[in-house]
Amino acid sequence: MLPLWYRNAVIYAVDPAMFRDSDGDGWGDLRGLTNRLEHLRGLGATCVWLLPFYPSPFKDGGYDITDHLSVDPRLGTIPDVVALLEQAEEAGIRVLFDLVVQHTSDKHPWFQAARSNPESPYRDYYLWSDEPVEDGLEPVFPTVEDGVWTWDEEAGQYYRHMFYAHEPDLNLANPQVRAEIRRIMAFWLRLGVSGFRVDAVPYMVSAAEEVEEYKSGTDLLRELREFVALRHPEAVLIGEVDVPAEEYDDYFLEGDGLTMLLNFWLNNHMFLALARGEAAPVHEALGRLPVPPRRSQFANWLRNHDELDLERLSAAEREEVMAVFAPDEDMRAYGRGIRRRVAPMLGGDHRRIAAAHALLLSLPGTPVLQYGDEFGMGDDLGRRERLSVRIPMQWTADEHGGFSSAPAEHLVAKPVADGPFGYREINVYDQQRRPGSLLAKIGDMVRTRLGLTEIGFGTHRVLDTGSPSVVSLIHEDERDGRVVTLVNLSGDDVEVRLRDEELDDLVDVLTDREYPPEEDDGPVLRLAGHGYRWLRPRSHVFK
Repeated sequence: MLPLWYRNAVIYAVDPAMFRDSDGDGWGDLRGLTNRLEHLRGLGATCVWLLPFYPSPFKDGGYDITDHLSVDPRLGTIPDVVALLEQAEEAGIRVLFDLVVQHTSDKHPWFQAARSNPESPYRDYYLWSDEPVEDGLEPVFPTVEDGVWTWDEEAGQYYRHMFYAHEPDLNLANPQVRAEIRRIMAFWLRLGVSGFRVDAVPYMVSAAEEVEEYKSGTDLLRELREFVALRHPEAVLIGEVDVPAEEYDDYFLEGDGLTMLLNFWLNNHMFLALARGEAAPVHEALGRLPVPPRRSQFANWLRNHDELDLERLSAAEREEVMAVFAPDEDMRAYGRGIRRRVAPMLGGDHRRIAAAHALLLSLPGTPVLQYGDEFGMGDDLGRRERLSVRIPMQWTADEHGGFSSAPAEHLVAKPVADGPFGYREINVYDQQRRPGSLLAKIGDMVRTRLGLTEIGFGTHRVLDTGSPSVVSLIHEDERDGRVVTLVNLSGDDVEVRLRDEELDDLVDVLTDREYPPEEDDGPVLRLAGHGYRWLRPRSHVFK
């Protein structure tokens, strides 16, 4: 099953600039990440996804790129990339890079050449107009940008940008631009990456609608998938695709499109379920999802590096989640999402945080963990917009949390020192020494999850347990393996009755605590408040 490695992987998302500073200049770097691969391996992660490390003004956390084929000097060098890939391979960890080709920085040499000379071949690398085009497009950051067209004095025209004004959109209808994208992918694939997380896919597809030889803009995804498969058959494309669930098939393309989709639909309904303490939003959301093609998969997460975008919920549901997890205005972003990490949203309660991760890891699909969430790291609402969740990793209780030895004024971002989520209270070293810590519990979950291949490779269905607060799933694979996962989203103890006669002899493989043997005649299981139990049939465990 090696070609389908991603079906039973656990991905760990890292911002290299915020993870570990190896040379004391105040910026996290690739060597710092390489030196901390043992943390990922100990946790059980089998894949690491690196946020952008390319040269950038870092006005958008590195997503404003000036060179897709190099490394920002503050973060390392190409040899550092090679060393990371080699040591990750030795540790059994695959590596994914961010592919950000919907736009560039306005400092990119392509844009500088485009704006300075209308006859330049790079002029058509971007989208220009004498007047703003009234096409109904709205900016991605509506509270920051007034529109998607900005006047450029030097060019004498407007250029389009779906994101920030300093991130002009590339013209994907230009075959030379698509050739540049293939060149970028080929370069990193030759060095040994196992694939890419593709940024802003729906906007790329929309732009590709103008390609004459395409029947649809999604043909771009077929082209990229084929290009990757011919050079690295095991490589994957994980798409950032925040669209209604009914449109997911348009991006899977019956197995010829994206390998994996980041599941925004399920993510939104997970938080609705957490806010209510009820399982129904998760159960119902799973029922609305299309079945991925055989070689495809969903990727699930609790929090990523952006705001918690709640656009897949109704306005009333969105406000309901906001009221629970972001009651203050400065906790919100762009009128649609939350800019807090998981631990603060759940009040720092390690039982609730553990239960939320148990939920994530029991869902069908590939789980993605955000760096720092495994031990309950907080956020910094003093940082603007989405940067509130992109803060330095908290390794120890030492100065700067063990992130860097640089003077405070040289740090890429100020570590959170004080308060219940500061590095003096919450850090990796402290939790590594305590068997019952949150880090220990989530590590147990991750390693156990890797052994429960039914979740990664099998099918699933919701179990009727009579307990409205318990997310109850059964996962089955073609070899008749079964796994039952139960997660209580309520703070109250509950009893769960399994009505399936085939599930009357289950044994625990992972629990939040010790549960006494059941004495009931029927299959009744007890769960503590915010408790979880993963179970298998006795015959499967002891065969």
